[in-house]
Amino acid sequence: MRNIVSALLLSALLLSPGAATASDLSDLVSYLTGSFSSHEQAEADSTFFDIRLEMVRIWPDRTDGAWMYVEQAMADGLDRPYRQRIYRVTEEIDGGFRSEVFELPAPEEFVGAWSDPDRFATLAPQALYLRRGCAVHLDRAEDGAFVGGTEGTACRSELRGATYATSEVTLAR
Repeated sequence: MRNIVSALLLSALLLSPGAATASDLSDLVSYLTGSFSSHEQAEADSTFFDIRLEMVRIWPDRTDGAWMYVEQAMADGLDRPYRQRIYRVTEEIDGGFRSEVFELPAPEEFVGAWSDPDRFATLAPQALYLRRGCAVHLDRAEDGAFVGGTEGTACRSELRGATYATSEVTLAR
């Protein structure tokens, strides 16, 4: 399980010390946005799975952070994602960033919505469920990458028998 999470997170995140700017938040969102695959890693190392990750901006007019839809599935089951989340990425007072993680009230209604983000127009952020303890904290590194992770073991998980999940994140180009 750790290999799956590591492969996907490493294909997605980066940050630097000092005061963040609006362009830093825009950079972070651009790093997160897109289609990601662990296909090459899975081909090279049989302990990794071929996972596909789709991340797209939703609700672009909101001013309380950058909201993103995230859909994760095995390559041979793209129509059956095993994880669908909404992230809200915000700048923190210390110049870092925070990505809060939310669950959808009816995830089955949003399968494939990464290809049509307008499907979220009828969903309000108040309908989402915050996953407490799962926020990812990021800072911008001197090389331009965003680096960080979750804090502690408070992010509950039941995936493949786990009791909690932790994430270490590096986003780089």
